Amino acid sequence: MNGLINIKQHKSSLSPKLQELADHVLENPQEIIHSSITEVAEAAKCSETSIFRLCKELGYKGFQEFKIAIAQGVLKSPIQNIHEEINLDDDGISLLKKIFGSHIKGFQETMEIIDSEQLEKAIALLSKAPRIDFFGNGGSASVAMDAYHKFMRIGIPSFYQIDNHFQAVSVGIMPANSVIVAISHTGSNKGLIEVLQIAKERNIKILAITSYSKSPLANLADIVLYTPTQEIKLRSEATSSRLAQLGLIDVLYIGVSLKHQEQTLKNIESMRVAIASQRL
Repeated sequence: MNGLINIKQHKSSLSPKLQELADHVLENPQEIIHSSITEVAEAAKCSETSIFRLCKELGYKGFQEFKIAIAQGVLKSPIQNIHEEINLDDDGISLLKKIFGSHIKGFQETMEIIDSEQLEKAIALLSKAPRIDFFGNGGSASVAMDAYHKFMRIGIPSFYQIDNHFQAVSVGIMPANSVIVAISHTGSNKGLIEVLQIAKERNIKILAITSYSKSPLANLADIVLYTPTQEIKLRSEATSSRLAQLGLIDVLYIGVSLKHQEQTLKNIESMRVAIASQRL
């Protein structure tokens, strides 16, 4: 059901405190679907627990499902669940222009919001790490795998984990001063956050690549690199932010490679020889 309609239908049965929260949602639906639960709690001047309680009272499993329902009342067309900019009658060229334009905007916004000091610290941290693990779930898994594919050439022991169980195992055997690069558009993946909390207790450094400054991941991380937040956080893939994440991985890889130039070049040449034997 359209989440806004659902709120209106059940608002009278809510407690006075939850009615105030419901009014905030009804007055700011666009902000709700583009915000983390922490940001909504701050804007509504309530606790995150109250937001979870509202979700449950309205029949939703959690905040993410609640936002998806709210979006049904915000989006002009259901087709915008696939991509916000498209229309049902768009031809191939129109799709190309809109989607590529969205990606280009994502890269431009990333360049504008990136903190140069944090970026330099990230490169330095990775350069000195005895081991680097890339963690990513769902849509971020492909970014974690791409990062591993690049960083394995440098010579620093590198791994990627896309399953929370294997992530926990990795955390348990990482040597001191290892680094986890945690990749998450929302920064609110429950399983990932739980694993990173264990890593934090073991003094393992966390470098986050995310889109939301007020998210559990950003709060846990030692260093944070941000990508744009404009995409609605309800599609199965946050496409523009994912490409921006891939771009940041390239920057980190090149930056660390320059600090391990001799070893990186040697490894690349060895890899070329090995790969050549696999080609016809």
